[in-house]
Amino acid sequence: MSTEEVKAREMLDIIDGRTSLGIEFGSTRIKAVLMDSTFSAVATGSYEWENQLENGVWTYSLDSIWKGLRMSYRKLASEVFEKYGETLSSVGAIGFSAMMHGYMAFDADKQLLVPFRTWRNSMTEEAEKKLTERFSYNIPQRWSIAHLYQAILNKEAHVGGIDYLTTLAGYIHWQLTGERNIGVGDASGMFPIDMETKTYNQKMVAAFEQLAEQEGITLDLDAILPHVFLAGNEAGKLTQEGAYLLDPTGNLKPGIPICPPEGDAGTGMVATNSVAKRTGNVSVGTSAFAMIVLEKELQAVYPEIDLVTTPSGDLVGMVHANNCSSDINAWMNLFQEVTETLGFELSKDRLFSVLLKEALNGDSDCGGLLSYGYYSGENITGMNEGRPLFVHSPDSRFNLANFMRVHLASAFGAMRIGLDILKQEDIQIDTLVGHGGIFKTPEVGQRILAAAMRAPITVMDTASEGGAWGIALLASYMKASSGESLDEFLAQQVFKEDQGVTLEPTEDEMAGYDVFLKRYLAGLSIENEAIEKLI
Repeated sequence: MSTEEVKAREMLDIIDGRTSLGIEFGSTRIKAVLMDSTFSAVATGSYEWENQLENGVWTYSLDSIWKGLRMSYRKLASEVFEKYGETLSSVGAIGFSAMMHGYMAFDADKQLLVPFRTWRNSMTEEAEKKLTERFSYNIPQRWSIAHLYQAILNKEAHVGGIDYLTTLAGYIHWQLTGERNIGVGDASGMFPIDMETKTYNQKMVAAFEQLAEQEGITLDLDAILPHVFLAGNEAGKLTQEGAYLLDPTGNLKPGIPICPPEGDAGTGMVATNSVAKRTGNVSVGTSAFAMIVLEKELQAVYPEIDLVTTPSGDLVGMVHANNCSSDINAWMNLFQEVTETLGFELSKDRLFSVLLKEALNGDSDCGGLLSYGYYSGENITGMNEGRPLFVHSPDSRFNLANFMRVHLASAFGAMRIGLDILKQEDIQIDTLVGHGGIFKTPEVGQRILAAAMRAPITVMDTASEGGAWGIALLASYMKASSGESLDEFLAQQVFKEDQGVTLEPTEDEMAGYDVFLKRYLAGLSIENEAIEKLI
């Protein structure tokens, strides 16, 4: 089709409501994507934001949540008008997603009881250990139930007033539909899911309520947690009040069907066609996580491995590292200051591209350099706080190429430790797909990630589209109602023509990364010392 014909078809999709809108709340950016009937993004909008460390808690304010939602949608709607001359008044379906886990507790008057506690907080170590032992099931610190139990153990006054406990995606969905619903993937980061019933594990629900009772708290956990929905089901409709929350201009009409809200892990799986068994993906952003769809339960409980689900409720082994790109971004900001001070005009995208490419000229073992991009605690390596750290010996090969390479290698270090544990369980992986902004620069992140994972890494054309596109796909899947499973829908309709580009790591690259990893493990005591001494 010609460019004019494509544009005409896209405009008809918009006019006739054959579109899907996806909005995802990431750690540093809220992104909105409008998708047409061919699953292509026809308009986008975004809003940059940052979490705040307030009174020792990583949080986002409710005001910033709603401002970011409206601004990202407003930019998307403006792009629609500029490109097609149409005022966006309706879409075929909507989906919302956000950072998984965390703690948003509300009273019966729908008032937030304590500031939103995000996944980034490492304040629930006591709850994590006690719940993991009681359930014989790994309960990470960032899970909603760990936050709730820690609040109970801490005797926090707000616990008795909880009427509803949800995630950020669940909160947005609730406010825009009036429904206390959530997708199973996001729910699996709140409380363990029963693989047979596809909802909260009732034996563990009873066990938790007994633990709460021992602390003098009576809870009906099923009543305060959101209802669990599988991909493909409608989880609510946009209300009049919700339409105004999203679009204060009043142009957007109510009644639009909304799919189950999902976490960023689930949308990452969808956006990379990694929801079938024996497939996996690696998401690289502020945090990094590898998701492997399992064929069987794990034989043991590993604190480094989270058990979550796909949006269809299949079991997933998740290796989640709290820290990934934040320190790389900080160094890039410093380099941009240098270029500006010297009087050079260089866009951030250009700066990233040029400097990241230098990493390919570095030594496979990073030249003896070492870094930890720990802005927050890191559960996999046992750190309860973070201190970004860069160190090298006097005889190390300290140059720009190795400097860039070591920060990329370090960004994948904690995740590699977790994947080594999964390999002990003889987990089989047919494909491993990388996605995230770092893959906008061809080959660099993909090659170093392949060396770190000791496996081929595939990157698709949609690698940088991210979770907003993924949740838009889930909205499209709900709207399709064709009887296909989610993995069939993705493979046969969405990704049929996009097989991606796959890079195999060389023996030298893998051996070099293994040398770096030994240095990374040996240097953890330095990071511990930095946490203790740098207050």
